[in-house]
Amino acid sequence: MSIPFLDLRTPHRELEGELVAAFRAALRDAAFVGGPAVETFEREFAAFTGTQQAVGVANGTDALRLAYLALGVRPGAEVISVSHTFIATTEAITQAGGRVRFVDIDPRTKTMDPGAARAAVSANTVGLVPVHLYGQPADLEPLLALARERGLWLVEDAAQAHGAIYRGKPVGSLGHLGCFSFYPGKNLGSLGEGGAVTGNDPRVTDLIRQLREHGQSSKYIHAREGYNARLHAIQAAFLSIKLKRLPQWNASRREVARWYQVALAGVGDLELPVEAPGRTHVYHLYVVQTPARDALRDHLTKQGIGVGLHYPQPLHLQEAYREMGLGPGSLPETERAAATCLSLPMFPGMTQAQVSRVAEAVRGFFGS
Repeated sequence: MSIPFLDLRTPHRELEGELVAAFRAALRDAAFVGGPAVETFEREFAAFTGTQQAVGVANGTDALRLAYLALGVRPGAEVISVSHTFIATTEAITQAGGRVRFVDIDPRTKTMDPGAARAAVSANTVGLVPVHLYGQPADLEPLLALARERGLWLVEDAAQAHGAIYRGKPVGSLGHLGCFSFYPGKNLGSLGEGGAVTGNDPRVTDLIRQLREHGQSSKYIHAREGYNARLHAIQAAFLSIKLKRLPQWNASRREVARWYQVALAGVGDLELPVEAPGRTHVYHLYVVQTPARDALRDHLTKQGIGVGLHYPQPLHLQEAYREMGLGPGSLPETERAAATCLSLPMFPGMTQAQVSRVAEAVRGFFGS
């Protein structure tokens, strides 16, 4: 039995009638950029995240960049984030004019270590950007306390965590702003690109609305220079359809994770993901760890099982950040995760038989 790493075909096949109808409605109305479909999705997504406002943008990177700009990042300003993430988290800081300060991660959750963040704060620090990695909320309580104490803002990078919960509240609602990506493989994915910024301060979200549309306060009236970062109406319509299924899809992911936890318990030196107390993990990815990661990856690939590496080279050791002078050993937990993490197949609707097939192959590897 061949097992894909991700199945995007089945859910879209099941929704094909609704998605095609939404596309036809856009054709008939000739409404392609902005308009009612975007406004409707923004209201729905704000309600889903428990926030007052959601601003649809072109992609998750734009969500981050515009959030940083709206919060006042200026040249020389330092923003603390992690190296074990997709580069969009930090390249958007640089693109907004700031400087990145990398800190290490908690070895169990793979999210920002609050103690490391506290130690890294300097006179130039203006903000914190924890990443809710793999669908696991970062430990926000001590980070928010640090932000209050030092007068910093906190942006939640929730690109992988649509619907995750931290101490009873949806991610994206706890920091100054939350940033989401709707890339197709996300828990809530568009049929192309898309993103959103969530927040509770209308002054900041109104500024983001201006920035996403060339700085316009009204048509052809520009309060400032901005960007072309608008969410397409067709994608917004698709996202509204899929948002209704997201709780069900997240529940399915959590069930798949439970099956894995039972099937892989005690296997070799495999470290399984944890769900930290007070947090609801939505398993965008199911990531295990072993020093034999590369050999296990090759074994599973030969067995017809799709796997992924998230992320095999930490950002602080990449050419893009060479000028920071951070060599091997700078962030030990980040580097250990990069060398040992392997993402197993995970998607809504994955069957117990498929999980059993993956687990059987993993057990076979360690048994040999």
